[in-house]
Amino acid sequence: MKKSLSRIAVAASLLAPAAGYAQNYSAPNLGPAVSPASNNVSVPMVREEIWASGWSGKVQYRDVPMYKQPKAPKPHCGVFQTCPGVTKIGLGKGDFIVRLSALGVIPNNTSSRTSVGGHITASNAVMPELSFNYFVTDNLAFELIAASTRHSIWAKDTAAGNVHVGKAWVLPPTLTAQWHFRPHKAFNPYIGVGLTVAFWHNISPGGGIAQKVGMETTVGPSFNIGFDYQLVGNWFFNVDAKQMLLNQRVHINDSPNRIDARTSLNPTAVSAGIGYRF
Repeated sequence: MKKSLSRIAVAASLLAPAAGYAQNYSAPNLGPAVSPASNNVSVPMVREEIWASGWSGKVQYRDVPMYKQPKAPKPHCGVFQTCPGVTKIGLGKGDFIVRLSALGVIPNNTSSRTSVGGHITASNAVMPELSFNYFVTDNLAFELIAASTRHSIWAKDTAAGNVHVGKAWVLPPTLTAQWHFRPHKAFNPYIGVGLTVAFWHNISPGGGIAQKVGMETTVGPSFNIGFDYQLVGNWFFNVDAKQMLLNQRVHINDSPNRIDARTSLNPTAVSAGIGYRF
């Protein structure tokens, strides 16, 4: 009997601190509380336990806001406004720009020859251009241009005189890697190097000798120089020039009256337009 009573006494002494902890933990001071110094604060406070001792029964609390105050809304900035602290100056990592430009294409026809003598020339052309530019880093960006121009093609000084080969459209998508020298500045010049693929479509023979015209797809390098200038807000003015190196093969008619020609078109593409950063 004495042993049982002593065991009960030991167990009671061990459970007493835990009972005290439970009593303190369930104390009513866990509910919403307002600090005496917070009478002028509109945000209600709640008491949060930060430390408790199971042996001594002591509990410490701190008062924290019941909910976070909403963030202040960003200042409104119009599409055609430059707002301090809101509008980013210049271009940099993560920026994506879409540009609409006027594009001029000037075939240089640096060298050419045909199977009946003479040489090939192609006319200049002006058309709209759409381009997309993404900045991988502050300095490195990739650009893709999309435009299609129509050219009139002639074989001049041949054995048959000057022959109007025909008219054709060319789609020369060009992917360029550009290095921008002044990131996060209003004026940002750049240089680049890329690859051009020239697809010819909607080819119309010139008639007379030229009853059928075939033009092969051609691929060549391109070199790029230009600049962006921030006008207002996220609007940029762009001037760009690309020198493409393209060797073009052309044939007129089928055998036995086939005429073969080869020319180094090497066109220069110059554009100027407006871009918007998203």
